[in-house]
Amino acid sequence: PPGGGGGAAGSSHGQSAAGSSAHGGVGSGGGGSASGTTNVQEHVEYNVVTTIAARELDEHEGIDEAGLREHEEVTKVKNVSSIEMGQYRMETWYFSPLPKELLASCGGIIDILYVCEFTLSFFTRKEELLRFQAKELPRNRRHPPGNEIYRKSNLSMFEVDGLQERIYCQNLCYIAKMFLDHKTLFFDVDPFLFYVLCEVDERGYHPVGYYSKEKYSDVGYNLACILTFPAHQRKGYGRVLISFSYELSKKEEKVGSPEK
Repeated sequence: PPGGGGGAAGSSHGQSAAGSSAHGGVGSGGGGSASGTTNVQEHVEYNVVTTIAARELDEHEGIDEAGLREHEEVTKVKNVSSIEMGQYRMETWYFSPLPKELLASCGGIIDILYVCEFTLSFFTRKEELLRFQAKELPRNRRHPPGNEIYRKSNLSMFEVDGLQERIYCQNLCYIAKMFLDHKTLFFDVDPFLFYVLCEVDERGYHPVGYYSKEKYSDVGYNLACILTFPAHQRKGYGRVLISFSYELSKKEEKVGSPEK
């Protein structure tokens, strides 16, 4: 915060911390010498980085009252009962605005949505999933479509660019919406990077959770959305994802915090 930055500036030039609090603190320290005040003032003006205040965003902005009521009526009922991803079947918690074409084939409600854990492709029948994995999925592609940037023991982290892998990232957002009540779904995933945490075994890389962040954030956010899939919760993976976001910020020599 600006107050902390001002205090640091005062101590680095031999001034008292109280004489240089916040930005106006430089003036209040007028009891010192003129030259000392000038030095502190220059330091504040040129070396203190200020953070831009975050804008209040309304996810329903632009929707009138009637449209909002219709939206709430449609979304209060789940359209997918459960998803099967890898060896786990997970009951969903919330509505997710899946493509109409996918829902139309099941009358608007999907009992079980089958998800290829390596490509995040969606299928409404298990036979379709197995046929896809047998024919379309070579052994060397059993991992998220991105760069592996971390590996320790049986855990691996992949960085996936939303611009380069739109379908994968959009499907990841669809899945996340099934388990997050207040997630705002971004169909434009181009400005985001997605970090997918996987468990590794002889069969491949199995996603257990992810977090996303904006490529360029004016307010210094290093995390936009985070989710550990229900089948893998209470294993400490949430802490791993949050810690990784901070470690990555340190490696990039940036100061950041999660989106609020």
